[in-house]
Amino acid sequence: MKSRILIIFIIFSALWSLLLFRAAHLQLTTNDRLRSLQNKQFKSVISLQSRRGPIVDRQGRELALSTTSFSLYADPKLLEEKKKTAKKIAKLIGQSSEAIFAKIKDPDKRFVWIERFMDDKKAKELKELKIKGLGVVEEWKRIYPNDGLLAHTLGFVGNEGQGLEGLELEKNHWLQGTKRKIAVRRDARGRPLMVDGLLFAENPEGAEVKLTIDSELQYQLESELNLAKHEYEALSAVGIILDAKTSAVRALAVVPGFDPNVKSNNFDLEQRRNRVVTDAFEPGSVMKPFVIAKGLKEKKLQPNSKFFCEFGLFKIGKRTIKDSDDKHKYGWLPVTDILAHSSNIGMSKIAFSMGDEIVRSAYDEFGFGQKYGLELPGEGKGTLHPLPWNNHLLANISFGQGISATALQVANAYAALINGGSLNKPYLIEAMKEPETGIITEFKPQLLRQVLTLDESEKMRMMLVAATAPEATGEKARVSGFMVGGKTGTAQMADPKGGGYLKGAYISSFAGFIPAQDPRFVIYIALERPQKAYYGSQVAAPVFSRLASFAVRREGLAPLLTAENKNKQKIKKKAKPPEISQANLSADLQNIPDLKNLTVREVFKKLHGQDVQVRIQGQGTVSETIPSAGDPLGDDKTMTVILR
Repeated sequence: MKSRILIIFIIFSALWSLLLFRAAHLQLTTNDRLRSLQNKQFKSVISLQSRRGPIVDRQGRELALSTTSFSLYADPKLLEEKKKTAKKIAKLIGQSSEAIFAKIKDPDKRFVWIERFMDDKKAKELKELKIKGLGVVEEWKRIYPNDGLLAHTLGFVGNEGQGLEGLELEKNHWLQGTKRKIAVRRDARGRPLMVDGLLFAENPEGAEVKLTIDSELQYQLESELNLAKHEYEALSAVGIILDAKTSAVRALAVVPGFDPNVKSNNFDLEQRRNRVVTDAFEPGSVMKPFVIAKGLKEKKLQPNSKFFCEFGLFKIGKRTIKDSDDKHKYGWLPVTDILAHSSNIGMSKIAFSMGDEIVRSAYDEFGFGQKYGLELPGEGKGTLHPLPWNNHLLANISFGQGISATALQVANAYAALINGGSLNKPYLIEAMKEPETGIITEFKPQLLRQVLTLDESEKMRMMLVAATAPEATGEKARVSGFMVGGKTGTAQMADPKGGGYLKGAYISSFAGFIPAQDPRFVIYIALERPQKAYYGSQVAAPVFSRLASFAVRREGLAPLLTAENKNKQKIKKKAKPPEISQANLSADLQNIPDLKNLTVREVFKKLHGQDVQVRIQGQGTVSETIPSAGDPLGDDKTMTVILR
């Protein structure tokens, strides 16, 4: 009997020991399966945005920021009288009751968003309904305080706070911060323990991104492009303003634009594409200076070297190259005048004297056919055909047809052309500030390569100044009180469906810089398919003039004409910009003397009796001469004196 009792006692003790061990195991050790079941039963997890870092311009003005908003969610399983509830909610948030009912009708769902990013007034009204199964949480909403300003560059974000376009996409890893997941707890019956809102002040923020953009220049650029598009009935327009010395982007615009605050616009892929960076097109005559610059570099030509322009018609095999119209029928022209009058035949002759390898290397060196890596998605690189080129293709490419480039490439290449020959990497971000440490990382100009010497760059600058002189193609780009330089472009648009060009479709453009003696800004303007006029000299050059005038005056640069000491009153009375005057003198001048800082009277006194024709441009004292001091005088016995 005792042994039987002992056996029963041992069995019961063992069972109790196993039970106690199991209980201890469940209480003291981790069990992922049970934890998962517990979480599923007693809480729901929702993801909410952290505070996204602001984007500011170079003066610290906010371009994109995050502000507090409220979002409504529901637990359909707990909602009663769903159709009636849907109607109540619909009146407050502006959705249809049918759309809301479709979200909440499924009783198996435990969490659905009803409305995101509401204002506090709507959130308060919804809370006052006190409907079981509804909850309101606080979130961060991305807003763009300047509406559509810089929209193509800034881009926009999605409902979950992720960058979808522009800088918001490209620098999403900087801006988004840490996403936060919040557990909404439930009671034993699975009912959510509602809260009035969840604050995220303790959440890590995203970084602050400071751009090189000047908001005022950006506004002016967009305004001028919109005016020009409307005036000339163009399909679209693009523009970019660079710091001539560093290639920092000061303004960048595409019209028509869009408002990133309005979500319905965000799905128009055509409208939101940043064409300055993504789209490559045949630029036309704005490309001519790069071929000439390479000719200077290779010692193939000088500003006064002459080429025969065939009086307007030049046959190449079975094809004929023409200059722009019947007024442009030139014989022998120096390179400076070929550029000033934009002679396609003259450029073809220059290209033939250099050969296709040298011409192609010119475009290579200035960055065409390559990506710069600007801090925006979708950058294009354009097309630059592989060698060899036949004569007709070589001629076309010499004046900017048969080659494609982005507006960014053209503007940056002009900066290298006139800033002393430095090709810099264009950049858009000036600094980034870490949210937790406050550490600021600054981004400096980056030299890619030296493409010209200082002397070669100065010669190009002066030739481009001559291209904006009276009767030159860029005359309408002139700015009262300042010397400017630049080149027009009128390019036929290639047919995207096949070979050849679209009839009556042009890209009208102007690339220029100001002030010419010490360039601060490079500005490139291009209009697509203008209807009321199509020459770059008529359409784009005046836009450049207005923008350049605004840029230098806002920068506080003094006009050259008002800086003249004792002649201010006389200058103010002059209604017209200074014309190029000419003087014929006589004897044999071999090399150009140093005339820097001389007055016009002193120039003529020094050259008195010499066999040279002098062209005077501007007012004041001598800044530079074409040809430069020490260079031989050309066969045409002509020199240009640039005054400041």
